[in-house]
Amino acid sequence: MQDKIVIVTGASSGIGYATSITFLNAGSHVIAVGRNKSGLKRLSEDFSEPGRITQHIADISDTVEIDRLIRAVDRKFKRIDVLINSAGIITNGSITDTDLEDWDYTMKINLRSVFYMMTKCVPYLANSQGNIVNVSSVAGPRSFPNVLAYCVSKAGIDQLTRCSALELAPKKIRVNAVNPGVVVTNLHTRGGMDDAGYEQFLENSKNTHPLGRPGKPEEVADLIYFLASEKASWITGATYEIDGGRAQTCAR
Repeated sequence: MQDKIVIVTGASSGIGYATSITFLNAGSHVIAVGRNKSGLKRLSEDFSEPGRITQHIADISDTVEIDRLIRAVDRKFKRIDVLINSAGIITNGSITDTDLEDWDYTMKINLRSVFYMMTKCVPYLANSQGNIVNVSSVAGPRSFPNVLAYCVSKAGIDQLTRCSALELAPKKIRVNAVNPGVVVTNLHTRGGMDDAGYEQFLENSKNTHPLGRPGKPEEVADLIYFLASEKASWITGATYEIDGGRAQTCAR
């Protein structure tokens, strides 16, 4: 991935942050996109080599800001080789108590923004014969209670990945997704879980994941990197479980 131009959304924390570091360490130029200015600043500080990271503050729920991002990348690089859609949120609620505002906002961040980012990047990826990796979830292929909008949005990501992989194959653009189980990030605390509840949630992950622990962002980043690399050049339309075996279990 030396000198590849890589866009990573959700780069200010969690899986997006770890993925940015992984690509930077491999010699890529990373456009790190996020809403959290301090998180992007920390990313730049953690990777001290200048010139290969571009911070871009943006709320990807806003198509105008996505347009601004793509124009900025075009002005600076004229090229995109890899798009990593890692930004996402989780909201709580069941079919009976999820309000429409939460539903719409979850879909806007987790699914609509991914679709729009993909459409804007396709012309560049066609020129570079590049690829896309979407960050889905174990909640895409499996159902879990009280996170209805999140599950549906991630199921949408999986189908978006498969459909677009089929449609973009003639352009030599590969599209894949990763489906993590519980990973130690700030996703759940940002979604409203308090610190004590989150500690209990992580402890329970030892039971819900057959391998006996939650995952690390760096583990997911390594899989994303593999799918974006030439070693995966004959893989497209795949949704890869990286979940400590959780998708193989019954609900508990």
